[in-house]
Amino acid sequence: MSINTVKKPTRLEIAKNVADSGRKQTQGDAFGKFAAAASGWLGSKWAFVGAILIIGVWALTGPIFHYSDTWQLVINTGTTIITFLMVFLIQNTQNRDARAINLKLDELIHAIDTAQNQMMEIEKLSDEELDRINDKYSQIRADCDDDEGEAKA
Repeated sequence: MSINTVKKPTRLEIAKNVADSGRKQTQGDAFGKFAAAASGWLGSKWAFVGAILIIGVWALTGPIFHYSDTWQLVINTGTTIITFLMVFLIQNTQNRDARAINLKLDELIHAIDTAQNQMMEIEKLSDEELDRINDKYSQIRADCDDDEGEAKA
């Protein structure tokens, strides 16, 4: 019996470590925490209702300000600034979601014995490499269609 044996972690232990590392990253990342909270709130029905109310108040104040250029500039400037900031929040949320989905897919590929491990982290390949893989699977699909056609005939 060897003293230097290393216990292989179970899938559950690996999953817990990955989940914990994700939480720690968000906890230490102030922008990540802010983006997650903001995207959750700004994607709610209450944020939509708030936006409708702001536009309604702005529209109702039109006659008071005689529909002046300044009155129009207020809404234009406000919406431009909000849109500009929302681009970064949306991109951060999409990047985080895409990374989580890719990690889940990598785990599924890893867990299936017959899966091809070279498909893990495929999102990091160049466009040319992705085109070659796409051509390979297009040929496999075509071969499957041919086999089905011969079996039915």
